[in-house]
Parts: sequence; structure tokens; C-alpha cells
Amino acid sequence: MAEKFLKKIITQNKDDLRIISALCSEAKIKQSDIKFLKENKIFLLSLQRQNKEISNSKEKINSILKFEFIDKSMSKNINQKNKENILELLAIETYKKENNYEIILLFSNNGIITLFCEIIECTLEDVKVINDKNFKL
Repeated sequence: MAEKFLKKIITQNKDDLRIISALCSEAKIKQSDIKFLKENKIFLLSLQRQNKEISNSKEKINSILKFEFIDKSMSKNINQKNKENILELLAIETYKKENNYEIILLFSNNGIITLFCEIIECTLEDVKVINDKNFKL
């Protein structure tokens, strides 16, 4: 069996953020695993994603998606009271407005989280490979 390597990808521009968006598309996120640490300006998501780096892989990976230097966060069409809700991340889009960026996390069922920041600093770090095919988030 081949040795498993956990990845850590750091992005600092919108083009590199597209790579993270592709790797995290269809990732499952338990709503209670989304945290905005306002005083630290950090936005965290714990997610379970498919290993897209290997073609036809059914392997699941637990990863942490961390956005830094976030000034503000807003959500739309996400019930904040339902902490057990499972969201599916579809894509991450970035727009520049004047000197600031808006990073938009698009979820299934029209859920949206918008992050406001002056610079893009995002890290995708793999935590654990899940080998159990019956494991569900």
C-alpha cells in the first residue's frame, strides 16, 4: 500500500484560491464546525472532502480550511440555529471591490457565506484520511 501524505496548501491570491475551491467542491461541512474568531480575524471550516488529487478515488479526507485577516462575515440562507445541519460546499469565488476582497463560499440549497478582507490568506490543511467507507459525517 502506498504511503499517505497529508497536504497543506497556502494561497495568497484569487487564482490560487481557485485550486482550493476545486479541491473542496462537494465537501461536507457540519454547521457547528464553522467558526469565526472575530478578535483574531480568522474564519475556520472543518470539512470532509473527497480526495480529488487521485482520479477515481473514493477516499475521504478531513481537512481544515482557514481564512485569515477576515474583517467581517455574513451569511444568507443558512439557519444559524441548526448546528447539526450538513452543508455542501460547491465553490469559492473571490471579488475585488476597491481595496477590499469579498470571498464568497457557495453552498447547496442557495446557502452563502461572504467574508470581507483586505488581503487573501487561505490555508487548506489535511488532518486525517478516512478509510472507513461506511463513515458518514
